Amino acid sequence: MSGAGKTVCVTGASGYIASWLVKLLLHRGYSVNATVHDPKKVEHLRSLDGAKDRLHLFTVNLLEEGSFDAVLERCEGDIFLLDLVFFTSSYQAELLDPAVKGTLNVLESCAKFPSIKRVVLTSSMAAISHNGKPLTPEVVVDETWFTDPNLVRESKMWYVLSKILAEEAAWKFVKEKGIDMVSINPAVVIGPLLQPTLNTSAAVIVSLFDGSETFNNMTFGWVHVKDVAMAHILAFEVPSAKGRYCLVESVAHYDSDIVKELKELYPNAVLFSKCKKGSPLKPVYQVAKEKTQSLGIDYIPLKTSLKETVESLKEKGFISI
Repeated sequence: MSGAGKTVCVTGASGYIASWLVKLLLHRGYSVNATVHDPKKVEHLRSLDGAKDRLHLFTVNLLEEGSFDAVLERCEGDIFLLDLVFFTSSYQAELLDPAVKGTLNVLESCAKFPSIKRVVLTSSMAAISHNGKPLTPEVVVDETWFTDPNLVRESKMWYVLSKILAEEAAWKFVKEKGIDMVSINPAVVIGPLLQPTLNTSAAVIVSLFDGSETFNNMTFGWVHVKDVAMAHILAFEVPSAKGRYCLVESVAHYDSDIVKELKELYPNAVLFSKCKKGSPLKPVYQVAKEKTQSLGIDYIPLKTSLKETVESLKEKGFISI
């Protein structure tokens, strides 16, 4: 096992991606120092194979300076996943501040410990693809793209803004401090849930089964949660890993791709039947895969991802078919 004898830190460990990351790290033999927001919602982590001996849970304040010091001491690496809250009236306090200040607080602590060999930051394709360029079938998005913060601020896309501001702040900080950092930028993440609660991306699939007659005219990139978690681990383990990595198995539209696949998988299910904004449908586009595949990622197909997501949602009682 490649992680035997090594200790890494995972922040926001009770979330969707992070729970899978902890599971796979333990499977590879790592010891994991994991931070959580609510110590009462960690039973799914405690029940993982290897957790009894090699999982150590910490409750920290994301915005408190130095709060990660005790967690990171004696770690060889940090994998930072920010579990963003849903915002209501105060997007600055509830979304942007945790994204930027929380990221910098973790990195400040990382800078104190020479034992930390690499930081893996969880960002998003949201920090890549919103730069004003048209997304059409012949366009290939890659890691060199950066979202324009002014553009998304004008459009009041606060989640997207939080991702690009946090990533920009992180790259600036690690450059100044000489920290080795890799950024993982996944698209919409689906697949089985380990945590008992419904996360945002799984809720997207749930919404398609609610019996409504219309759905949004949108096109997204999609990727399996296991691929995202494994990409984080490989970005830590592979010495040559550097920069940013786009994590997208398929780019698909709700109607022509996602709903169609789900109807084939579940022909008796009641699914969305008409696009809200009519035609033309938002076009698909391409996302470069070469860099991520060079890490060793062999993407799980979209159809498999959808099937495993729905079966998990059924098992946990979020949908009934």
